[in-house]
Amino acid sequence: MTERLSGPDDNALDGNAIGGVLHEIFGTEMTTAEVTCGHCGHACQVAEEVVYLRAPGTVVRCRTCTEVLVVVVRKQEMNCVDMSGVAALRAS
Repeated sequence: MTERLSGPDDNALDGNAIGGVLHEIFGTEMTTAEVTCGHCGHACQVAEEVVYLRAPGTVVRCRTCTEVLVVVVRKQEMNCVDMSGVAALRAS
């Protein structure tokens, strides 16, 4: 179940909000995968990260340092994925 995060930005959701999109991209359940931030090195499950769906695309940010980890933009029925903020991604 997706959790709406409280704080200065009420549009923030937890990583469960992109479970369907990640399954479409990777072909498997990814909210339980461990993601490591390329900026601060924090590692946690994708479900624990902060997600914004109202940006021009979907943005996943590190819960610890708020750097952008992943951006997913849907264009012409295709998901375009930028994971340049991810140092490591390990499916469980």
